[in-house]
Amino acid sequence: MKTLLPLLTMVAALAVTPALAHDEEALKNSPPGDPYVQVSTVLPLPEFLPGLGTLFVSPDTLPAGPFLAYDHDGKLSATVYMTPLKALQDGTAYDDLGVGSHTVSSVDVYYNAGHPGVEEPHAHVVLYHDADAKSRLAE
Repeated sequence: MKTLLPLLTMVAALAVTPALAHDEEALKNSPPGDPYVQVSTVLPLPEFLPGLGTLFVSPDTLPAGPFLAYDHDGKLSATVYMTPLKALQDGTAYDDLGVGSHTVSSVDVYYNAGHPGVEEPHAHVVLYHDADAKSRLAE
């Protein structure tokens, strides 16, 4: 058992590493920096989308995201995923998606018929990072 303890400790540390792979502190305020780009600068969308906020995404993670959603004051309020329904029906799994913050107060999941950037029907999965986030993103 003594010889297994270091090995088990190493395996546990490696299993946790992907969840801690980003600097959560650096994402707290807009803009989040590389590799994220502001969605409204690369797609014909408004800077602030009511219900979602000002969105940033790493182009390499499209279409699922994560999209980092900031309120009018530039505070990270939600992490959003946009998963195409057809891809899910065809068996695509979106594993190990990043999060803007590990604090989540509530989650919304809803249908979207498509929009610039994710044109096909998809599900929005929104992780709100504090109790007031949803209201700050509403308008």
